[in-house]
Amino acid sequence: MCHCLIPQSIPFHCNQNFFLPRISCSIAMAVWSLARSRVLHLFTKRHALFGVLKQSSCSLQSANSSLTVPPALRGTDNLATLFFFSRYESTKAHTQFEQHYISEDHDDQAIDFPGGRVAFTSEMRFIAESASKRVPCYRFLDDNGEPMSSSKYPQISKEMAIKMYSDTVTLQIMDTVLYEVQRQGRISFYLTSMGEEAVNVASAAALAADDIVLPQYREPGVLLWRGFTLQEFANQVFGNAADYGKGRQMPVHYGSNKHNYFTVSSPIATQLSQAVGAAYSLKMDNKSACVVTYCGDGSTSEGDFHAALNFAAVMEVPVIFICRNNGWAISTPIKEQFRSDGVVVKGQAYGIRSIRVDGNDALAVYSAVHTAREMAISEKRPVLIEALTYRVGHHSTSDDSTKYRPIDEIEYWKMARNPVNRFKRWVERNDWWDDNKELELRSSVKKQLLQAIHVAEKTEKPPLEEVFNDVYDQPPSNLKEQERQLRETIKKRPKEYPSDVPL
Repeated sequence: MCHCLIPQSIPFHCNQNFFLPRISCSIAMAVWSLARSRVLHLFTKRHALFGVLKQSSCSLQSANSSLTVPPALRGTDNLATLFFFSRYESTKAHTQFEQHYISEDHDDQAIDFPGGRVAFTSEMRFIAESASKRVPCYRFLDDNGEPMSSSKYPQISKEMAIKMYSDTVTLQIMDTVLYEVQRQGRISFYLTSMGEEAVNVASAAALAADDIVLPQYREPGVLLWRGFTLQEFANQVFGNAADYGKGRQMPVHYGSNKHNYFTVSSPIATQLSQAVGAAYSLKMDNKSACVVTYCGDGSTSEGDFHAALNFAAVMEVPVIFICRNNGWAISTPIKEQFRSDGVVVKGQAYGIRSIRVDGNDALAVYSAVHTAREMAISEKRPVLIEALTYRVGHHSTSDDSTKYRPIDEIEYWKMARNPVNRFKRWVERNDWWDDNKELELRSSVKKQLLQAIHVAEKTEKPPLEEVFNDVYDQPPSNLKEQERQLRETIKKRPKEYPSDVPL
């Protein structure tokens, strides 16, 4: 780790969980040197997304749907419209786009150029900025929880289905309660996964325990699926002595070495290139596992996103990028993020197999991630998954989303397109769930959570010295001086510092 990049006045927080890996310039140069002879094959004759099942999109109103669309959203026919997505339409280029790669014009005249053979043509053509039709969105369940005709997905057992549903409910309750705890002033910060529970839990269910996860910050459901307890969640948000981060991180910055879950890092998109490095390590060790990393649509505006995709494609590593396209990067709508057809097309630009999936359909997410994992491991290739979903809650407790988006839009996604309710209807149709089990589950989870909060709140905080530990093997003189000055300041102004932090 390059500690020289970290200001000495700011302790770098690390613990028994994963360190955030950083690739030095020399290592990066060595890696790219090894990759010089690699060939990036242009997708000149392959346009179809892997696993595209039907020519159907995520329709707002299926034939059997009884959903009521709010006035502001009436007349729309796909998810993109609900996101107020707009793209410039080409008057000429899109008609050439479909023929650009299939032209046989002067095919006998070509050049063997680095990367592959390129045919010449006597007709001047520009590649369109976008195709005439948007990439379809794979789903299994319609809005009423009914399987779509001819839909296929990896079969899941009754036990797995019940656990998936139970964990989405648990996540829902945890978000509701801890959000209120923050509003009461008992913790400093919180953000929820409301509306995105299916992406969390279903993707986790499709992975193996050995798969490494590098999250953004809205994936606690992955940890929940892997066995992270409600007490462990409570310890982290309260930053007590039992917190694996020793109270150094903001709330919701979870991490667990035991569960192969890297500690959450606030800076947007930094985890993506780190995930590629971790996947390259798995490839070198010939491990039968992959790396999965998550990000939001706002992350695709960061250079890290593009560097990571290109790095993964060139090095041919087993990594799955899951982008939660929830329509809003805090207050920035996706129409101000990009003009491309969402995120899925960005994968093809870098030579990465990609798919768009209904992120509010738990079975579709499970199916896509399950298939992507098999591809990533068996073929040693990266895969990009764009999950179309919606952030029902505010971005965080520091945000009021009603200031930049209509309330009826939020309520529509919260009620009519709720991923937890949709999956529940499917589980109930299989006679695996009923109202009595629902009442028992919700009562039990809430009771356990309130008890965990009570214990976490009463547990003492980490001692002051932990602020300065775990950066150096032997603390340097300037760090010792900072600790000395802090202790003197606390003695002079004891009322201005927390009384529950052991000195």
